[in-house]
Amino acid sequence: MTLPVQAASVFSPEEWQSYLAAYVSEDGRVIDTANGNISHSESQGYGLVLAALAEDRASFDRILDFTRDELLIRDDGLAAWRWEPDADPHVTDTNNATDGDMLIAYGLLLAGDLWKEPAFTEAAAAMARTIGRTMLVSADGLPAILPGGKGFAGGDNTAGQPILNPSYWVFEILPRFDALDPVIDWTAVGAAGIELLHRAAATPAGIPGDWVVLAGGGIGPAPDFPAEFGYNGIRIPLYLMRAGLDPALLEPFRARASSAGLFKIDLSTGSAIEPISEPGYRLIQAAMECTATGQTIPEELRTLQTTSYYAATLQLLMLDHLRRQRPACLGLEAKP
Repeated sequence: MTLPVQAASVFSPEEWQSYLAAYVSEDGRVIDTANGNISHSESQGYGLVLAALAEDRASFDRILDFTRDELLIRDDGLAAWRWEPDADPHVTDTNNATDGDMLIAYGLLLAGDLWKEPAFTEAAAAMARTIGRTMLVSADGLPAILPGGKGFAGGDNTAGQPILNPSYWVFEILPRFDALDPVIDWTAVGAAGIELLHRAAATPAGIPGDWVVLAGGGIGPAPDFPAEFGYNGIRIPLYLMRAGLDPALLEPFRARASSAGLFKIDLSTGSAIEPISEPGYRLIQAAMECTATGQTIPEELRTLQTTSYYAATLQLLMLDHLRRQRPACLGLEAKP
């Protein structure tokens, strides 16, 4: 899905200001409130994307300033993945997280579109080229996104296959990268992400784990990681919907969601472990239901609720999609 250039923000001023007040510091640090108040390349990337969607140049600039000063400190132009407020130095691990890098680049792309700033687009293109040349690997013959530069290449315990995170396929970004860097077949990378979902459908859980290994045409949990679907994977259906991909891909996720909400799932048995129940997550479930059946989303999920950074971030991204592309799900009439 290509977002409309210069489209008016679909966030209300109250929603956006409440998000900024809850999670964005004056110096532009996007704070993960449920994770020791750290920041990371993912949070900064989401912050840039949301600021562009909110058409808030001042907030975008301060989030970008912090990102450049504190995280974009690697020689390759990618971001260090973690910033700790109580550590000295604040960055103790300069490994990258590829989804964070992709989100930072996407935020720059959206800003370049919106504010007609070629420098933002050029910075995004540089990151896309680096990601394409250093963070793509072959996984069971598929072009896959390596989660980070260190620690995921695999070894004897994975039969030499890399460890992957299916939620790092932010599908709406890949066509934009394809236009920026046609040397890399980003369409094939997107198809590989869909193949992960197809393989997972044949497992006891029916959906992919947060950390997986591909081998022999199948998919399994990565060694030394919890064998579960959880807070990483919950954003996969969000990304599928935002990218406008085949709604049939949502069905395994929708089938796992009970009337009580979404759950972390044990991959070996397919059984529920614990609920994933904040409003931002429940909106994803409700959006899947509306996409499949037309069922209107409950009114209490139609506006932002600032419960935690990650849940609120996913809720805003989901609301942005619904208000632009599926207003009937929110009981709204489509704008001409």
